[in-house]
Amino acid sequence: MSHIIHRSLRFTPPTAVSAEGVWITDNHGKRYLDACGGAAVSCLGHAHPDVLAAMHQQIDRLAYAHTGFFTTDPAESLAETLVRTAPGDLDYAYFVSGGSEAMETALKLARQYAVESGQPQRTKFMARRQSYHGNTLGALAVGGNEWRRRQFAPLLIDVVRVSACNEYRDRRADESQQQYTDRLLAEFEETILREGADTIIGFCAETVSGATTGATPPTPGYFRGIRQLCDKYGILLIADEVMCGMGRTGTLHSFEQDDIVPDIVAIAKGLGGGYQPIGAVLARRHIVQTLQNGSGFFQHGHTYICHPTAAAAALAVQQVIERDNLLARVKQQGDYLAQVLQQQLGGLEFVGNTRGRGLFAGVELVRDRDTKAPFDPACKLHAAIKQSCMAKGLMVYPMGGTIDGQSGDHILIAPPFIIEPAQLDFVAETLREVIQTETHKAAGYSA
Repeated sequence: MSHIIHRSLRFTPPTAVSAEGVWITDNHGKRYLDACGGAAVSCLGHAHPDVLAAMHQQIDRLAYAHTGFFTTDPAESLAETLVRTAPGDLDYAYFVSGGSEAMETALKLARQYAVESGQPQRTKFMARRQSYHGNTLGALAVGGNEWRRRQFAPLLIDVVRVSACNEYRDRRADESQQQYTDRLLAEFEETILREGADTIIGFCAETVSGATTGATPPTPGYFRGIRQLCDKYGILLIADEVMCGMGRTGTLHSFEQDDIVPDIVAIAKGLGGGYQPIGAVLARRHIVQTLQNGSGFFQHGHTYICHPTAAAAALAVQQVIERDNLLARVKQQGDYLAQVLQQQLGGLEFVGNTRGRGLFAGVELVRDRDTKAPFDPACKLHAAIKQSCMAKGLMVYPMGGTIDGQSGDHILIAPPFIIEPAQLDFVAETLREVIQTETHKAAGYSA
């Protein structure tokens, strides 16, 4: 009997006992190919010797020091590395323990900036429907994942909502891609004007939407238009790159491919590659300097911010990515992943769409390809696919509620950057077999 409050209170998952490269081994000796990096976390795979050595060295020297008394070399070096590799004037970093904390930090930093820049009337955040920004109350509030929000709604702040950028689901048959993008931008501006431009602090958005809709990229020009409108009305653009950032899509920051620089960026997951819990916020120079010239401090903090062992691990991860030119590898292997997914899955009766950017891919399943109608949620198709994949030694990240928090199923794929083409073949071939079997069951086909 487990005394842990597991994610499912009716099921205890297998016990992982070791891991190396792209493989995790359980206590029965079964190996699983980690094709989702846990949750897009394990960017270098497992047991990378350089990262382990950096952690051992740091623990031997200094495992922890409270930031109320000290700074540390690994935290300072990690900040310098992130600032050096970030575009524009993202000149400051704040280190936390994960993605939800990073989004909480971003929200509080944005609000304090509004107050200290003489705009205390800015009290609202804007965000998109069917988005995900974390599970703490502030992050959950700005997120638009209705399934996660529903029972906690009375505890959440009100957030102004606009449509998601999901071309597969929402672009009309009579619209070009540009017309669809223009419609979203017009809605965005109309919402700002309706709410009152000077009441809005910032707009939060995942550059490439992650677990809620399954690696859904923006349309070309969408974020450039959002950036222009935020600038026009003095609204901060807060990019949530917790899942899609830090090399996952082929550039260190996914927003680089959209030709913008946000005001605040939340990162985590691939920052430390799972070797230690760590997340961060990057902020543009004028935001932090406004606080420096005002109150002189950021009214926020946690016990484990700037944790030296976590910083040492993340620094080593980032050094390996840069030294081994892994961003180029992500682009190359990402192209191959898109190709094999299309080859293996594109013709299946119940696969509606394959999509993504770099090594961040999604597969959306539908009951009818023409109408894009989903399977009945009661089928729990995503759960059946996860279970069948695990039985075959494959870890992927299926989720339900793709469309509205209740209906729709998708599979997220986010393997380590070191994955080989033959291993991607195994991923696609196994998914083909599992999807065929489980969708036919859900559709009521006879064996």
